[in-house]
Amino acid sequence: MKMPKNSFKRALKAGQPQIGLWLGLSSAYSAELVAGAGFDWLLIDGEHAPNTIPTILSQLQAIAPYPSQPVVRPPWNDPVIIKQLLDIGAQTLLIPMIQNAQQAEQAVKATRYPPAGIRGVGSALARASRWNRVADYIHQANDEMCVIVQVETREALINLPQILQVDGVDGVFIGPADLSADMGFAGNPNHPEVRTAIEQAILLIKQAGKASGILMAAPDVAEHYLKLGTLFVAVGVDTTLLARSAESLAAKFKSNRQISVAASSVY
Repeated sequence: MKMPKNSFKRALKAGQPQIGLWLGLSSAYSAELVAGAGFDWLLIDGEHAPNTIPTILSQLQAIAPYPSQPVVRPPWNDPVIIKQLLDIGAQTLLIPMIQNAQQAEQAVKATRYPPAGIRGVGSALARASRWNRVADYIHQANDEMCVIVQVETREALINLPQILQVDGVDGVFIGPADLSADMGFAGNPNHPEVRTAIEQAILLIKQAGKASGILMAAPDVAEHYLKLGTLFVAVGVDTTLLARSAESLAAKFKSNRQISVAASSVY
């Protein structure tokens, strides 16, 4: 059995923009539903969605037959959780709240087998190796890992040049919601000062030869960041698509129904 190839990582290296969707419903059924919708990548969120290792596994299995590539966000930069996610088959991780180069190095090491890293060897138990049916898995796995670090505070932006120098960091995801809150503009990720900070970060990441990414549901803003050189952009969230569509349908038949939603939200 051949080693599964990380086509998402290859697309970023080739400079091919990848359009994604955020998954927060924690459902294998809904994950499979959108896996055939045409998105290049789907983010399975373990930080803010009620996901566990088993629910993430079921979503990875549901997405597997489709062209969309799964990206998994663990709840924290924790080597133990990262080890579990890799063993169930995740090859691309989006690591939240990276503040400096040391934390970025820790994230990379957690995804690599020794001597390059600290990932524990348990491939006989792992879906990732197809239970050791993939020949020489432990010697091939490191090359297929894709590590995306999240930069989402002022401190992280200050340390961005050093983060970009860390070997094994394939890309940097800018978290507009947390960044705007940290900058004093909570709930307004499209504030001019926040957008300026994001634009400067995108250019710096591009100059370093890394891939930049962002979540932005406002189509015009998403297009703007793509034109600046952002290579992976999530343009929506499954929970928001369902909630707003349901509210819109209800409102058509109930004239007194009013829904208040922050227009500036990235979601």
